[in-house]
Amino acid sequence: MSSAPGQPGTSIECWSARIRGRVQGVGYRDSCAREADRLGVKGWVRNRLDGSVEVLMLGSPAQLRNLAEWLHRGPPAARVDEVSVTPLPPPFPDCERFERKPTA
Repeated sequence: MSSAPGQPGTSIECWSARIRGRVQGVGYRDSCAREADRLGVKGWVRNRLDGSVEVLMLGSPAQLRNLAEWLHRGPPAARVDEVSVTPLPPPFPDCERFERKPTA
């Protein structure tokens, strides 16, 4: 864990998530980006060629837990079958905001 610049004592973590189910073509990425912005989480979301969605998220443990809970639900048209979340070790990527990335 590392501290956010200018915020002593605030720990920042980085988690990677993979979401499987009916999560492409249902507005999952846009909804995820809106939820991340609402929570103050930085990082990115993208579709994967295997039909899953991948998310990289940076924030406080509470922020990341809240976004991870949302990932299990997704937008109304989605059907989430599986979410796997993996904490990542530092150094963390430098993300200014949360964005949609191209399919990988």
